[in-house]
Amino acid sequence: MSFELETAKEPEKLKRVVIEPVSRVEGHGKVTILLDDENRVHQVRLHIVEFRGFEKFIQGRPYWEAPVMVQRLCGICPVSHHLAAAKAIDQLVGAKHLTPTAEKLRRLMHYGQVLQSHALHFFHLASPDLLFGFDSDVAKRNIVGVAAAYPEIAKQGVFLRKFGQEVIRMTAGKRVHGTGAIPGGMNKNLSREERDALLKDIYPVVAASREAVALIKKVYTGNLAFHSTFGYFKSNTLGLVGPDGALDLYHGGLRAKDASGETVFDHVDYSRYSDYINEEVKNWSYMKFPFILSLGSEEGWYKVGPLARVVNCDSISTPLAEVERREFVAYGGGFPIHSPLAYHWARMIEMLHCAESIKDILHDDDVLGDDLVVQGERALEGVGVIEAPRGTLFHHYRIDENDLITMANLIVSTTSNNNAMNEAVRQVAKQYLDGHQVSEGLLNHIEVAIRAFDPCLSCATHALGKMPLMLELLDCEGRLLDRVYKAADGSVASLMS
Repeated sequence: MSFELETAKEPEKLKRVVIEPVSRVEGHGKVTILLDDENRVHQVRLHIVEFRGFEKFIQGRPYWEAPVMVQRLCGICPVSHHLAAAKAIDQLVGAKHLTPTAEKLRRLMHYGQVLQSHALHFFHLASPDLLFGFDSDVAKRNIVGVAAAYPEIAKQGVFLRKFGQEVIRMTAGKRVHGTGAIPGGMNKNLSREERDALLKDIYPVVAASREAVALIKKVYTGNLAFHSTFGYFKSNTLGLVGPDGALDLYHGGLRAKDASGETVFDHVDYSRYSDYINEEVKNWSYMKFPFILSLGSEEGWYKVGPLARVVNCDSISTPLAEVERREFVAYGGGFPIHSPLAYHWARMIEMLHCAESIKDILHDDDVLGDDLVVQGERALEGVGVIEAPRGTLFHHYRIDENDLITMANLIVSTTSNNNAMNEAVRQVAKQYLDGHQVSEGLLNHIEVAIRAFDPCLSCATHALGKMPLMLELLDCEGRLLDRVYKAADGSVASLMS
């Protein structure tokens, strides 16, 4: 499972094909492919060309501003950053256990976010490829084409996303960049009118989510290449699970498995994440390359997100989604499914789980309660981890005695999927482009592989922060000159001296 992007010899003599920007993803990225005169692939790389310095410019700000500030990282998944930061800030104010009302309201907000994000990605961004084909006419390979050819499917996507956004609005105050989560809890509950409005639509939402699972299941299982060859590679997986090993998108312990499904570590307190995860940097991307420390950078890279979560967990707590999870696992013959396009199937199972979870919470009168905030013994450091739509999201803050942030480190989902996306791109390029005349349809295969991970490139580009870091120095011929390790305390040591 060793991962190493190839370095082309004499790259100046090779043809360079560039996909820029990668379309139907959030943020800006590009792919470069180096080909020889016979169109053989020598190098493929996914570059993230944005740079955003949130980890630096929130330093010096009061800690209570963080949950509102960090969600400006992105307009697609602001709730995930809002809640991850709030969970970290809870530790700073000593809120070890939220009130039942506050926790259920946060979970409700989070399930609404995951539901609307999964609906947006599947119906608006991914379905044109899946319904029309990767080589189909580019003029209709978009959401407008889907609306024309499959109007009911397009309406389902709009309906599901709208409902998720309404859940966010009613719990966070507005659909984008809300302020619902505060240190130690929430700043509002649901009114009876708001709950009744959501209950009116929740059962159709559950039904539409079931139909979405059925649709992707039919598309995925009906195409052999989707699950046997397209971008196929094996990797470790990482995600949160509850105490009983069940899928938990809001809170839990860290679990990692290797490519064969064997446990690497389990139920790890996520506040100790830096004991288990390190990051590399490479000179051709603003994204970092995380890996499991015990396995090393070459063997320890992993993927996160819906596929990793469904593969990692032992069960799903809601009955309809659990039935679908079992069928998904059975389709893999009991072995982990690693096909990138299986992300779409797992994503729809999660969307169904969110719909069921929203239904259950809405029937709980705790969401109408007014016991919203707790506090306890103060601390100077806090870590918040949540399962964002795209995967495990880490927020880590330190503050001083004046309540000002002195350090911030974020590991976002797309960063953790960085190696996995590059490997998927490389496998697709070798299979479909090697030795062929390059066409728009063939290049779209590359984008299909990237879109399967639902990357948020805006979120993934940050300063390095205080994360333990492995840095390798290479000469112009690719020979390793030095390997330097920076520990969490900032100390630096050469591993080759």
